[in-house]
Amino acid sequence: MKRILLFLATNIAVMLVLSVTASVLGVNRYLAANGLDLGALLGFAAIMGFGGAFISLWISKPMAKWSTGAQVIERARTADEQWLLDSVAAQARSAGIAMPEVAIYEGEPNAFATGATKNSSLVAVSTGLLQSMTRKEVEAVLAHEVSHVGNGDMVTLTLIQGVVNTFVVFISRVVGYAVDQFLRRSDGSSGPGIGYTVTVVVCDILFGILASIVVAWFSRQREFRADAGAARILGTPQPMIAALQRLGGLEPGQLPKSMAASGISGAPGWMALFSSHPPIESRIAALAGR
Repeated sequence: MKRILLFLATNIAVMLVLSVTASVLGVNRYLAANGLDLGALLGFAAIMGFGGAFISLWISKPMAKWSTGAQVIERARTADEQWLLDSVAAQARSAGIAMPEVAIYEGEPNAFATGATKNSSLVAVSTGLLQSMTRKEVEAVLAHEVSHVGNGDMVTLTLIQGVVNTFVVFISRVVGYAVDQFLRRSDGSSGPGIGYTVTVVVCDILFGILASIVVAWFSRQREFRADAGAARILGTPQPMIAALQRLGGLEPGQLPKSMAASGISGAPGWMALFSSHPPIESRIAALAGR
């Protein structure tokens, strides 16, 4: 319930901020008496598309902590916590990034990295993962997450999400206007009708589904890159292969939907095109050079 309420509250707040911004800039008035103002529409689409993506990136770290209950290790209280801090510190130096915050959260086997920049990131592992893996395997998972940070994957995914969101908003309204004009070509009335509203809603859904395929494809590619990055950090692919083999026999812990692509593994999508993670077997084969 906490996650649902937080998700709803955050999305409502983001939409309010974007709506006010669009209103202040005047780009929400893209439906003019003489037709579509394409310049204003593009501005509106960019604000809604990139604005939502960048706000989500900006608040990603606190949201991750709140939604998973992750506890940042401020000062090691146990030998295991000290080992986690030392491992991430060494890997961060190897990747050329600032030391991320390191956190542990209660849950089934999983881990994630998030943060707005390479030098302001968070790496978190679940208690289930720590209990299910050897230290070598956990070290490989940490290196995978550090590699995500070093590759700038969070920012790149945000940019891609912003671009596809912008296209969805823009094209949906262009199509909606065209359909509305076709349906009302003989009544002589001005202003958008019900055809515009219905078409925009339908197109937002359909184009949004197509956009999610593009984003999911990139997400799968970045998993391969992070696996390879972990192998470079550790000097050998074997620990990452072992960690993936271990993960293949475990039920991955579910992360909040907004963070699903950030995990070390994820439940397969109902269709491969929509999955944020490649199959474990494909990732192992890539690391093994097969």
